[in-house]
Amino acid sequence: MASGPPEDILMTDRQSPPPVPSEEPKLGGFTRFEVELEFVQSLASPMYLNHLASLKFFENPAFIAYLTYLQYWAQPPYTKYLTYPGPTLKHLEMLQQERFRADILSPDVAARLAEEEVKAAAEWPSS
Repeated sequence: MASGPPEDILMTDRQSPPPVPSEEPKLGGFTRFEVELEFVQSLASPMYLNHLASLKFFENPAFIAYLTYLQYWAQPPYTKYLTYPGPTLKHLEMLQQERFRADILSPDVAARLAEEEVKAAAEWPSS
């Protein structure tokens, strides 16, 4: 253990300046793009949609507006970043409908949606 005061660090001409912070602010260490990508991809899970419904997120007008905003992920420059673009974009589109937001509260609806997606994945031609 050091017993004396910390030593001063000499500044010299050869020392490089600290890195310039990126233009985009970080949210918990992640960029806005990374946070939105992570969230929009989570919408591929019917069980997560059911969880959001059970917490009444789909009753919040600000959250509904956020879901509308996230539709930019359906555009070609962004879809290439999605791991599962089919279910992700399908659910994002369905979440624009008030009826679906109410129906997904039912565990049966979430389970049926999950079963349909497993079946579709099994039928997808392998490359």
